[in-house]
Amino acid sequence: MKLSATKFLAIFVIGIGFAPLLRAQQAVTVASASTAQTEARPVSTAVDEGRPVPGVRYPRYRICLGDVMDLSFPLSPELNQKLTVQPDGYVTLTGAGSIHVVGLTVPEVTESVKKAYAKMLHDPIVDVDLATFQKPSFVVLGQVGKPGQYELRSDLTLTEAVAVAGGFAPTAKTEVMFFRQVSSNWAEVKKIKINDLLNGKNLEEVHIQPGDMIFVPEKSITKFRKYVPYSFGMSFNPAAVAY
Repeated sequence: MKLSATKFLAIFVIGIGFAPLLRAQQAVTVASASTAQTEARPVSTAVDEGRPVPGVRYPRYRICLGDVMDLSFPLSPELNQKLTVQPDGYVTLTGAGSIHVVGLTVPEVTESVKKAYAKMLHDPIVDVDLATFQKPSFVVLGQVGKPGQYELRSDLTLTEAVAVAGGFAPTAKTEVMFFRQVSSNWAEVKKIKINDLLNGKNLEEVHIQPGDMIFVPEKSITKFRKYVPYSFGMSFNPAAVAY
């Protein structure tokens, strides 16, 4: 079918007028679909997907159950208070409800307190100091003379930590599994051969940090998982490491 020049021009003009509207509608449709997919997709975090967070060289102390903190308000001294972390991990603030603090660093607690008091104070200023806290410690388990938890009172290497725990038992292999916590639920695992350290083959001696754990096996572990679920001072299953 042939179109006259007048009809062709009219259709062309109408098409030009509707083109931006069609492009806008397509953009809205694409954006809506993208938004729906984004909303449907769960927000991924290291904890949700089981990916541990890399550790830091000088980790900050994290609040534990039973710790005692002093809160000071320079501009509102009537709100000064001493708080003890309860068994559920919460502390109760004077006039500002409760906040969960276990696992937080002191700067993070400070920010949480400021946020809680922002409802009654304008730009609150608060200082948080630890009055009583958990002493730093490490754990040695497995084939050693005295397995258990030990206070970390000074700079200590891995071989010295094994010696503090009574040294290797006759049934022990001179290799250890070393655990270092990298997040609230995960620990990084390394297999370290003590003989290499003693013979100078590996001069990068590990220095113990608070919360570290050493497991001395009865037999050699050929394969192990680099990251495992971790609960310091609680139950430990070597089967979760070797495979």
